[in-house]
Amino acid sequence: MTRVRSEDPAAALGAHGTALREATNADAVGGRIPRYVATPPDTDAVSALLSAATRHGLACVARGNGTKIDWGAPPRRVDVVIDTSALRGVDHAAGDLVVRCGAGTSMATLRETLAAAGQRLSADTPVRDSTLGGLIATGLSGPRRMLHGPLRDLIIGMTTVRADGVVASSGGRVVKNVAGYDLGKLHTGALGTLGVTTSVTLRLHPVPPARRAVTVTPGDVARARELTRDVLRSHVVPAAIELDWPHGGQPGLRVLVEGAEGGIEARATEVAELLGSGVIAPEPDQGWELLPGVAGDTVIRLAVPLTDVAHAVTTLRDTADAAGVPASIRGSMGAGVLHAALPADADPRAVSGIIRGTRNAVTRGSLTVPHAATPLREEVAERGPDLLWGEVAGLGLMRAVKDRLDPDHLLSPGRFAGGI
Repeated sequence: MTRVRSEDPAAALGAHGTALREATNADAVGGRIPRYVATPPDTDAVSALLSAATRHGLACVARGNGTKIDWGAPPRRVDVVIDTSALRGVDHAAGDLVVRCGAGTSMATLRETLAAAGQRLSADTPVRDSTLGGLIATGLSGPRRMLHGPLRDLIIGMTTVRADGVVASSGGRVVKNVAGYDLGKLHTGALGTLGVTTSVTLRLHPVPPARRAVTVTPGDVARARELTRDVLRSHVVPAAIELDWPHGGQPGLRVLVEGAEGGIEARATEVAELLGSGVIAPEPDQGWELLPGVAGDTVIRLAVPLTDVAHAVTTLRDTADAAGVPASIRGSMGAGVLHAALPADADPRAVSGIIRGTRNAVTRGSLTVPHAATPLREEVAERGPDLLWGEVAGLGLMRAVKDRLDPDHLLSPGRFAGGI
């Protein structure tokens, strides 16, 4: 693309009502400090902003509330951070069980708005203070994904803006219109490398009248896997089955059942009997849906077949123990998606060895590193992003899609697998 030399880039970026300011160290993305922070008020302004950025060859990274801004590999460069905080709002069609939200809408606001009508988005928020756009960009889903599927399966419409400013919309406000389903899948988990999402239409569910949480300490993960199998084979239809294995503690198993008040006690009792010594509580523990660890920790994601969960989790924990690195593990035994947290101050060489050793031993599924703590991120910047992603199936196709939608590689360049 021909670059514009006579046009003032700041004036071009700040057109169409976009607020523009100089960036500070607090706006860094993976250690890269941008030149500007732009806050567009709507989709048209995002379109004009990206068009101007492309004309001037400026690399852009979208940011919601900043809770996951350092996820993925460090970008090769970033000139403009696009603050999506003004792209918020909730248009709730309660009668259709559908909601349309701005990407900058906080998940807390969305949850409160829907709850007032007795409805919910059946996707948890694994990182506090996340925006909807941030969850979509990182592809995060919580415990209830086991029953309702990941967040991308609840997307029925989406509006995104390409690097050249072209606006793409798909889907609609009724569930039967699923024309935008592939667009939702394309952008979910892509870390903003294919476009800037400005609004999303989502399928909702009624809030269940009752719920119970049944917990047990199974002794080891192999036994937890056996109990998970027994519950899944029963007629209970659990909403979630979660493993929680804190460093220095025993693995715990929690089963969530939701549904009508009339049958909830019987279902919970059946689960307790299946678990052998399950303890029934009216609600799960506070924070049960969150990722393990604390902000800044290295986060490892395991996605494996259910038959391999015990092997994968035990291998990761044993490898970390052998390296002297504390590891806390939490996630879905029923979906085969779990996360481990390693302390931010752990030796990056030891963490690298844990990642590679576990990845070599877990032959089915995948092990990725959504977030690398600062010391490990510095190593990734020197050696490349392969440590984070491992061997990625379909990488050639992914690169072709990137080249098609962002030929100049100006959107979050290098943050995704294969340097995309």
